[in-house]
Amino acid sequence: MISQFGTFTSFQVNVDANGNNILGDAANECSISVDPTNLSKMTIAWRQFNSVTSNFRQAGWGFTTDGGAHWTFPGVLQNGVFRSDPVTNSDEIGQFFYLSLQSDVNQSFFCDDLWRSTNGGQTWVERSPDRGAGGGDKQWFTIDKTNGPGHGFQYQSDDGINCSGGGVEFQRSTNGGVTWQAPIVVPSGTDLGTLDVDTNGNLFIGGEGFSNFNCVRSSNAQIGGQTPSFDRNTSVNMGGSLGSGGINPAGLDGMLFLAIDRSGTATNNNIYMLASVVPPGRSTTDVMFVRSTDGGQTFSAPRRINDDPVNPNKWHWFGTLSVAPNGRIDSVWHDTRNAANNTDSQLFYSFSTDGGLTWAANVAVSNPFNPFEGYPNQSKIGDYITIVSDNTGGNVAYSATFNFNSSRGQHEEDVYYVRVAPPTSVLTLLSAASRLTHGSAGTFDIPMPLTGISGVEDRSSPTYNAVFTFDAPVTSGEVTVIGGTATVGAITFSGNSMTAQLTGVTSAEIVTLHTQNINGDGQPHGDVPFGFLTADVNGNRIVDRPDLQQLQTDRGQPVTASNFRDDINLSGTVDRPDLQSVQTNRGHSIP
Repeated sequence: MISQFGTFTSFQVNVDANGNNILGDAANECSISVDPTNLSKMTIAWRQFNSVTSNFRQAGWGFTTDGGAHWTFPGVLQNGVFRSDPVTNSDEIGQFFYLSLQSDVNQSFFCDDLWRSTNGGQTWVERSPDRGAGGGDKQWFTIDKTNGPGHGFQYQSDDGINCSGGGVEFQRSTNGGVTWQAPIVVPSGTDLGTLDVDTNGNLFIGGEGFSNFNCVRSSNAQIGGQTPSFDRNTSVNMGGSLGSGGINPAGLDGMLFLAIDRSGTATNNNIYMLASVVPPGRSTTDVMFVRSTDGGQTFSAPRRINDDPVNPNKWHWFGTLSVAPNGRIDSVWHDTRNAANNTDSQLFYSFSTDGGLTWAANVAVSNPFNPFEGYPNQSKIGDYITIVSDNTGGNVAYSATFNFNSSRGQHEEDVYYVRVAPPTSVLTLLSAASRLTHGSAGTFDIPMPLTGISGVEDRSSPTYNAVFTFDAPVTSGEVTVIGGTATVGAITFSGNSMTAQLTGVTSAEIVTLHTQNINGDGQPHGDVPFGFLTADVNGNRIVDRPDLQQLQTDRGQPVTASNFRDDINLSGTVDRPDLQSVQTNRGHSIP
């Protein structure tokens, strides 16, 4: 089954041999991995319920060899074995790994097993006997893909409801998941979050902990002969806390995702953390992001990624992120901003190309769906979705209820794949100008060169209009002040132009305006200097006697395209107040 939304196509993954929906089942909580040596090969794992009338679930999976256009669903890892919480990963040579939580119908134990596929996810082989990977619920794992001493090591952590011992635990395998070392307690109970490794082989775990979010580090987990220890534990403000229920009655509304930049660029080894959290005083969630540029010693203030107006009735849930090899950050989440009932959800996407400082305008990439329909016996649609990025886009696995089951009179939970990516067409800034209206005489522009010495705006106004013209129509964008004194107000769009209102400009200064994220492309588009020098009618960057002489010559004339700079007070006529303005500002200058 295919669900088309604009330019985005979602392909159903849990399908029968003919590529059709399987009526009566449920599939949720999906994890995707991509073969880095062949991006057309992917696998998605999920919780498979053969009947929605039962809570019995198994370890389902599907694979594709054509970039997600067609999927094969061979079945489950073990028929009749209760399995949950799938997590997948791939190594640098294209092997897929599947960490699966095993239990029984009474959920009397929670232990993990690691499986490996060497043929693109077509078949899987268990690396150790059942329950051999230890672990517990909810587990996440990662693989060291660096060239350091820990190359190939696998690391997992759980939430404390585990196979052995007590407390939130961490385990390491140095032989590809065949055996796992005894568990180690994770500081501050840091759980419900993912793990990653930086280019120096340092292992990081992000999670919520007992009362706040944390980022913990082990610098010696990569040393096979040493027992891993955690030598850094940083408290992190995510702008809220993880929540459960509400939009996802029996489940979490999101987990903490930690990912590290290994691009080798200026953002290399930045640590990023993102989660759907409940802000103080709210019961619904926002997608919040923080970053560390110093190896996890400190983190930035939390930044809200969903860009809709704050509304306590709207949900932004299951937020997740991934970092591309070139350093771009991709994030997706479920979002109810467009729903009149505040619960119908769409998958949304945003990205950042500057290490998370700025984010592209949010884009809906799926049709709306009702998250309350198609529940199996367990009333939730899982606890998370996932994304894996490459240099041009991101591969997303998510659950939705697009298929209608007429025999039950409701939609079904199924797993879908969609490809998200930044726009391929990036607009070019062609020109900039300061635009003001001179009474009934009309509107006139003073050009502002894109580089080099600024133009000079000599007219006086409480509000200026900075106009930016591009090589194609522009419908969205951002303008910020990076130099000088000014406040950016309303930003409007018309044809190929974007106009930003400026207030608070002084009578003699240069204001540099940064343009970015045009049409949601997430890119910078230039820093343009705007010169402001009231009464410098001849534009020589100083208010002096020649300015006064020019006004005396033109006094009494109506404003035209050739003399509009003389009309300093915008009255439509060159008059006495204009002369007085020169006297008042005489001697003022700008560089």
